[in-house]
Amino acid sequence: MTGASTGMGAATAREMARRGFHVLAGVRRDSDGEALLAAGIEPVLLDITDQEHIAALVARIDHDPHHRPVRALINNAGLPCAGPVEVVPLDAWRRVFEVNVFGTVALTQVLLPALVRSKGRVVNISSMNGKVSMAGYGVYASSKHAVEALSDALRSEVAPYGVQVVIVEPGGVKTEMARVGLSGLSGLTSRMTPEQTERYGALTQAIPSHVAAFTEAGATSDAAARRIAKAATDRRPRTRYTIGATAAFLIRAAALLPDRVLDRMTMSDLRKHYPDKSGSGRAVAGQHA
Repeated sequence: MTGASTGMGAATAREMARRGFHVLAGVRRDSDGEALLAAGIEPVLLDITDQEHIAALVARIDHDPHHRPVRALINNAGLPCAGPVEVVPLDAWRRVFEVNVFGTVALTQVLLPALVRSKGRVVNISSMNGKVSMAGYGVYASSKHAVEALSDALRSEVAPYGVQVVIVEPGGVKTEMARVGLSGLSGLTSRMTPEQTERYGALTQAIPSHVAAFTEAGATSDAAARRIAKAATDRRPRTRYTIGATAAFLIRAAALLPDRVLDRMTMSDLRKHYPDKSGSGRAVAGQHA
């Protein structure tokens, strides 16, 4: 599996190992893998945008001394990003898609022959934002919409050969990913033009508080890991699994409500976190819908 350095990915690696699987866990740094060794997991240095890393993983699998088949590929690696569509630089857009979309495709392509031989499974970690996009989350949501689309196409393409493709759509999960996604927001705000600041200043101030409330109300990494492991091991898996009540509610709402009604609902929730009218810059806290 990819993206196993910390948080939900590391928890999923431990959960799969607990269920008796030999887990090749992709990590960003050797130090990230040290904590996984104690759980009987084999860490592998893996940047899914690096072709040399991907080739090394394939070689490791092809030359497995125990000749174990590849039962599942869990594509968990992802890069978050926040900010208005107009303001986020194209380089940031490209980096997010390079990791969330093209890296996922690259690894899936090279491992599909092994998965066809084993009649295995691809589990793609999407997001609630793969179904529901909202102001300030367009970059990340766009990449996850792409993951949804490629997963749907792949599911039909490989089903005749016994390979199942499953999508997991988390809502908030209590990990460090949210903090990473906000790390570039302050720099983004400082580079906005006066016109952009007038348009998006309140929104960019609201996003950190909104993300914090959403994350705090979310599932634990261990709960998310159990859900992902279920998607990877159910004998007859569903095509999609959600994680958390918020994700289930909003994805269902997106399927039923008119677009503008959904827009008003998500913006109403965001505005709870806008700076107060006194100009103090304090955000009004609110529970995520």
